[in-house]
Amino acid sequence: MPKSLISIQDFTKEEMLHILDVAREFEDNREQNFLTGKVIACLFFEPSTRTRLSFEAAVNRLGARVIGFPDNRNTSQTKGETLEDTIRIVSNYVDMIVMRHPMAGAADIAASVATVPVINAGDGANQHPTQTLLDLYAIRKTQGHLERLNVNLVGDLKYGRAVHSLVDALSFFNPRFMFTSPQELTIPRKYLEMLDIKGIPYCETEHIEDGLSDCDILYMTRVQQERFPDVEEYEKVKDVYRLEASMLDNVKPGMKILHPLPRVNEIATDVDSTPYAYYFQQAGGGMYVRMAIISYLLGYR
Repeated sequence: MPKSLISIQDFTKEEMLHILDVAREFEDNREQNFLTGKVIACLFFEPSTRTRLSFEAAVNRLGARVIGFPDNRNTSQTKGETLEDTIRIVSNYVDMIVMRHPMAGAADIAASVATVPVINAGDGANQHPTQTLLDLYAIRKTQGHLERLNVNLVGDLKYGRAVHSLVDALSFFNPRFMFTSPQELTIPRKYLEMLDIKGIPYCETEHIEDGLSDCDILYMTRVQQERFPDVEEYEKVKDVYRLEASMLDNVKPGMKILHPLPRVNEIATDVDSTPYAYYFQQAGGGMYVRMAIISYLLGYR
């Protein structure tokens, strides 16, 4: 069975670092053509801007071609076709499948029947491993390393798949975590149990001010309405945190603010002009990281 990237746990620490190194090479020289003749399917059963376009740009920069769709309205799933059958059919046409799906576990299902590598571009509230690799790329680029950093994750830690993958990945690098969320959106217990087993220190708080002065990375997330089974639950917490420039007076000089985007109200626009804002540059690195992932899984780097 071909190697796929479904969870960040599919990569070792060494493989993650290799991806970051190759991504840096591609940032220095982004015009690559060694995948000429390859065809890659981008199957997005859920709306996406940055992830879908950065994957398509990555494929084009590598010289391959893209087929696929930006949502599932025009697919045979509207006729009742199963995900398994869709993936079996698409596997006949392409060399790799990139898939986003609203159902947690969908990427695992796809990989179990595909005859080509599958990249999980986000499956419900579960995992988002390529986002995590571009997060690591941004962190290493701004901090110079990944080891022993203080990381404060803020907002929707319950449904935030980018948060879940990032905690898994950073656990290889001896971090110290602060988890900032309301009671309704605390990080799932299984991630805390994993950190306990690894002996990684963490604390939890409901107050964003508690962790600002000590952190190296402030990872903001939006509260995701589409993940909530109950609209009233969403309304209670949708605007619980709002980071403003006036709150950053006592932060470390090298601290950087990251966000998987899109943002809604959780980061005020006056933060954009501070030296701490790095979320737009973070997103820009996604193309190079995804070029590296595609190349690696197809056996070229």
